[in-house]
Parts: sequence; C-alpha cells; structure tokens
Amino acid sequence: MHRTRLVRALRLACLGAVSGALAGVASFVFLELLRLVTDTRYRDEWLVWLLPVAGLAIGWTFHRVGGRAVGGTALAVSEAHAYTEGAPARMAPLVLGGTLVGHLFGASVGREGTAVQMSSSITDAGARAIGLDHDHRATLARAALAGGFGSVFGVPFAGVVFAMEVARRRTARSLVACIPAAFVGHAVVVGLGHHHATFPRIVVPFSPPDVVLLVALGAAAGLTARCFARAVPAARRLAGRIRWAPARPFVGGLATLALTLLVGADYLGLSLHLVDSAFDGVSRDWYDAPLKLLFTVIALGSGFVGGEVTPLFVVGATLGSFLADPLGLAPVPAAALGLVAVFGAAAHVPLACAVMAAELFGLHALVPALLVCLVARLVARGERIYAHPLVPTRATTDRTVHHDGG
Repeated sequence: MHRTRLVRALRLACLGAVSGALAGVASFVFLELLRLVTDTRYRDEWLVWLLPVAGLAIGWTFHRVGGRAVGGTALAVSEAHAYTEGAPARMAPLVLGGTLVGHLFGASVGREGTAVQMSSSITDAGARAIGLDHDHRATLARAALAGGFGSVFGVPFAGVVFAMEVARRRTARSLVACIPAAFVGHAVVVGLGHHHATFPRIVVPFSPPDVVLLVALGAAAGLTARCFARAVPAARRLAGRIRWAPARPFVGGLATLALTLLVGADYLGLSLHLVDSAFDGVSRDWYDAPLKLLFTVIALGSGFVGGEVTPLFVVGATLGSFLADPLGLAPVPAAALGLVAVFGAAAHVPLACAVMAAELFGLHALVPALLVCLVARLVARGERIYAHPLVPTRATTDRTVHHDGG
C-alpha cells in the first residue's frame, strides 16, 4: 500500500515537473519577447497612436477564433478549481500574440495572466496528447498555475501558495504536483538566461505603534483593491453596450489615447519605471496610483488581453510610496508592502503575496507583509479579480459569437 502511494506521488511529481518545464519555456519566450516589444515602444513613441487599431485587431481575432479562450485567467483558475474541459489549446498562441501586440502599442496590461494562461493551455494539451485521465488532468491544471506564476515572476514558493490558494484545492495530490511545477518552471527561466528584476532588502519595525501604521496601509491597499475589482467588471458591462465586440478594444484604445494626451505616457504598458522610482526612495504623487488603475481598467475592461498583477504591483507600490510620509513609514518598505498588498487583496491571495514579499524583499518582510495583506484582504471583502466564471461550452460560445457579430 505504501509503495503504491509512493509510486503515485512520484508520478504526480514527475508530471508536475514536466508541466513546470513547459511553463518555464513559455514564460522565457514571453518575457524575452515582452522586453523586445517594450523596448521598441519606448524607442518608437509614435506606435502608441496605433493603439486603437491594435485593439481592433485583437478584438477581431478573439471574436472570430477565441472560443473558450476568451475566458482568460478566470477560465484557467476555474478549471483548476473544478476541472471540466481544461484550458483550450488555442489559448496559448492567442494570449501570447494578443498581449505582445497590446504592449507594443502601449496597453496597460500585465504579464502574469499571459504566463498562467499559456501554462494552463500547454499543460492540458500535453496531458490530452498522452492520454491522461480526468483526475490527473485536474491536478495538472493546478500545477500549471504554480508553474506559470512562479516562473514569470521568479517566485517559486509564492507560485505554489498561489496555486493552492486561488484554486482552493488544498489536497496532497495538488501539492505534490505544484511544488516541482513552480520550482522547475523558475529554474528553466533562469537557466535559459532571463534575469528577473531585483528588489531591495527591507526591514520593517514591528512595535505596537508601527503595527497601527501597517494596519492603516493595509486598509488603504484593501480599498484600492476593492475599487479595482469592482471597476473592471463595470467597465466590461459598459463596453458590452457596443454590440460589435471587436470595436470595444478599439474604443478602449481611443480612450487611452485621450488620457495620454491629458496626463502623459507614464501609465502605458507595464509602467515599471514608477516602481523603480518608488524603490529609489522617490515619493510618488497622489495621482500615480489612481491613474495607473484607471488606465488598466480601461484596457482590461474594453477587451485588451494580458494580466492584472503587474499593473496592481505598480498601483500598490506608488500608493505605498505616497502614503509613507503621511503615515510616518519609511518610503521603500511602504512601497514594497503596498506592492504585494493590493494584488493580494484583489485576488484573495494574501498568503501567496506574503510569501512573495519574503522572496522579493527578504525574510524580514514576511510578518509585516502578512499583516498588511490580511488587513487588505478583509477590507476588500468579497470583491475579487479571479471570480470563477460560468464558462460557456463550445456550443454556447458559438451562439454568442454569432449574436455579437449580428
């Protein structure tokens, strides 16, 4: 009996490692191409004026051939939570191409969604190809989350916790597959030569007065996360009034250009320079966080593809940087804690984000980050960005596409 269990565990671990390797290769290719297109946009600033046209191309492509892939990261999470058909094979190339095109022309979207969707899509396609049964494919759907998240950000421990937390399947089988998926995925990305961003080590005072200040920071992060989690669905409902689906990101691109003319180009794309300045100790302005949030809501709400995490990192870091002075906190630790807390609250993954803080900023950040993330999660309440959707079947998708297309 024990030998049989050991063999099963080893098989799951090996399958998880293969899933992680696939996720690592996909993340490496994506990260390198993302760096290339981002450098191109910074060099050729005129590209941003083509953002509406890029949105139209993305919208038309997903409208015509997207199928179930339009479910995005929420679909990948839903399949990991309650496996049905798995992530469609077409999701990987569609989200890769759509995200790179969006970034090339300045859409304010992230990267974790792309990595997670690619990992889920490639892993399930491989599982189907070798004839794995339903239970193994369901377990690998969770491992794919760990591999995608851990590899794209270079945080394998957080990747494991993220998969277990967001999919809400905390079984031994899932854990056995998620651990090698996250660590192998991370090792593959690093081994292929990608260098993740490095962050300063932080030490946060934890006396009773400091705890009160950290609670205040967590409350602010939670309110921000709640606003974001409500705003994106509201923007999607508003965009849904445009009957022809491909026109929605076209209009979103126009709205982004209008905002850019008003406030500048700092909030286009990933906007990682805002995070860099916050970690250099530069106090960010009060409007940085809400403007980055607004640019991201417009992009995701109108139909551009990508992720929410990196924009929320920027929102959180700039929020923490701005609040550091009025709260009496050191600016760099405040930015670091804000970075993880806003996403942790928005996605309902406070434990994963506390672990991420320890990986990115050092072990001394773990306890303060856990406090701030838990407070933020409580304040954010029921709003979440990865709500498990009612994923349409192929038949209902076809009917929906036909109706939208008139």
